[in-house]
Amino acid sequence: MSSLTDRYLAATLRAVPAPRRAEIADELRASIADMIDGRTDAGQDRETAEREVLTELGNPERLAARYADHRLQLIGPAYYLAWRRLLRLLLATVPIAIGALVAVLDAVDGGSVGSAVGVGITTGIEVVVQVAFWVTLTFAVVERLSLPLHLPRWTVDQLPEDRPAGRGVPLADTAVSIAALVLLIAFLPWQHFRSWVRDDGGDHIPVLDPALWRFWLPALIALLVAEIVLQVARHRAGRWTWPLVGAKVTLDLAFAVPVAWLVLTDRLLNPEFVQRVDWLRDGANLDVVYTIALVAVVASLVRNTVAIAAQARRRAA
Repeated sequence: MSSLTDRYLAATLRAVPAPRRAEIADELRASIADMIDGRTDAGQDRETAEREVLTELGNPERLAARYADHRLQLIGPAYYLAWRRLLRLLLATVPIAIGALVAVLDAVDGGSVGSAVGVGITTGIEVVVQVAFWVTLTFAVVERLSLPLHLPRWTVDQLPEDRPAGRGVPLADTAVSIAALVLLIAFLPWQHFRSWVRDDGGDHIPVLDPALWRFWLPALIALLVAEIVLQVARHRAGRWTWPLVGAKVTLDLAFAVPVAWLVLTDRLLNPEFVQRVDWLRDGANLDVVYTIALVAVVASLVRNTVAIAAQARRRAA
């Protein structure tokens, strides 16, 4: 019957490269024998000494990993922070964006509201799993191959500002803001293809003037995408900085001015849509709609500008 030492050596050597097994076996056997002799010289019986020595050496697979220089973690400390930072950023944005987009597309394709919401939530959960799996797998491979990430070297200039607790931007706030922007982006093609108003032939009548797709609607979508990027930047900064405030005001103006111009020149709504909706055919009612839209655009611009400027000033103090 094999001794405990023989069994321990066999378990250890199975996990080390074959060319080094003889060398490691001789070295490890000699070390174990010396440790056992030290305990027996102190008066301990050999069987108890052998058991205690092997227990002290620990799991043979862990010992073999030290001999073979194998990592016993999926992602080690050299890559962990970059993995965590990237994973947090993607999980805070990608599942929400794709889930909302799929929900809108399902609604455009004729699905009910409940069906669209269910599909959107399911898709979001699937995207969470996929993002976590592929990002982790990529970093695990990079870890095993010891590939350099070429990340900027850390300096003290990267230390976060000493802000009181609770002054950062909650992840939930950023996620809600991005989800609202994604829904607004998705609404633009949805209203064109799946409007709730139909003509005599049963075809959907776009709410907004289809001519706007030649330039204005793609431009507005681009501005909304830029707004999503800005929200991510704000979350990473932890607050509204003055450069971010400047970018936000610029984007808001770039969005509000064209919309206001389209409202004032009666180019926003589709004329066919207006004629199809009885209430809008009355010129006074249409003027009310345009007035409300114009006031909402201006009020939103002013409110956002004042609010974020106040936050930036307060947090910079």
